Formats: sequence, C-alpha cells, structure tokens
Amino acid sequence: MSSPPPQDPNQVAEFEQSLDELEQLVTRMEESEMGLDDSLKSFERGVALYRSCQSALEQAELRVRQLLDPGKPDSAEPFDPDTP
Repeated sequence: MSSPPPQDPNQVAEFEQSLDELEQLVTRMEESEMGLDDSLKSFERGVALYRSCQSALEQAELRVRQLLDPGKPDSAEPFDPDTP
C-alpha cells in the first residue's frame, strides 16, 4: 500500500477558514433577530460549511490511521493523547 499524499496546506487553510466562518455565522444567528429568509440562508450556509469541515476531518482521520498502521488503516487504534 502506498503512503498517503501529504495534506495540501491550502486544504488546512480552507478548513480553518470554513470553521471560522461557521463559528461567526452561529454567533450572528444566536445574537440577532434575523428574518425567516435570512435565517434559512444562514442555516443553509452553515450546513454547507459543516459538511465541508466534517469531510476534511474524516480525511485527516483516515490519514492518521494510515500513518499509524499503513497495512491495515481500518484496524488502527485511534490516537489517544492521554495514553503514555
């Protein structure tokens, strides 16, 4: 099995930008009284941002699993920072 390609720095930047935009969107929705149309548009944008972030996280998790056990990425144990 070949090693996974290194993660593109642009993907990391896009993830961080999407996450930041999602956090700002949630804050705006919580702190303001939006009309129904604006609320729906914001919700749709939030769902799109969430899906983008979730996909990026799944790809990162797969890459970590491949690095932990290149032969069997599906059986690799998840990383636990509290384990010595």
